[in-house]
Amino acid sequence: YNVACSGMCLFSAYIRKFLRGVNYLANHKSAIKRIGVTEKKNLRNRMIMSGVKTAIKRFDSALASGDAEAINATYVNAVSTVDKAVTKGVLHRNAGNHKKAQLAVKLAAK
Repeated sequence: YNVACSGMCLFSAYIRKFLRGVNYLANHKSAIKRIGVTEKKNLRNRMIMSGVKTAIKRFDSALASGDAEAINATYVNAVSTVDKAVTKGVLHRNAGNHKKAQLAVKLAAK
């Protein structure tokens, strides 16, 4: 450890722990932190959107099966999942309404 190093040396141990093995171009402490924050938010958003897609696919498969009880249960679950994604800011309000309208049209056609 070099005593004459800048504040970046003290911070680099935290960064190495935070970004284990990730190559990054940022040199400033705040920019390096933003990389980590962005990665976390991106992972969270992908998880939520994956759940939305899965709920919609389950609704579509329930429609294909023709079981009325399963159709209603998966429809309610899909709409709820879309609403949660909108509430968390992962999905835009209008995009969420569009997805719910598409689900309602499929439900009415069946």
